[in-house]
Amino acid sequence: QVKLVESGGGLVQAGGSLRVSCAASEGTFGRSCMAWFRQAPGKGREFVASSSWIGNTHYAASVAGRSTISRDNTRNTLELQMSALKPEDTAVYYCAASGRFMTSLGVDYDYWGQGTQVTVSS
Repeated sequence: QVKLVESGGGLVQAGGSLRVSCAASEGTFGRSCMAWFRQAPGKGREFVASSSWIGNTHYAASVAGRSTISRDNTRNTLELQMSALKPEDTAVYYCAASGRFMTSLGVDYDYWGQGTQVTVSS
């Protein structure tokens, strides 16, 4: 069982930056594909970014070029740094872990955090 706890959400103005973090409780973090998903009010869950255990990264087109996903396998932590934030980035951001090497499909993720709210004001 892997427990994931997100932190770092908050309110930020459009054009600003924000970093969200995820702490994992279990040692297998180092071999897991880790990802960020988000869900805006009234919408479905959306893939944001993922990182393989060796550092390969993949981003959704909506955040590519203004987001960076990073992980520290020695500390079991995952971060997402976002800049040039837009009101449409407003959502609950979830950290997730998968046993696959690399995937952007939500169904492939076995463990999820409780989420952290990010609100971007215009």
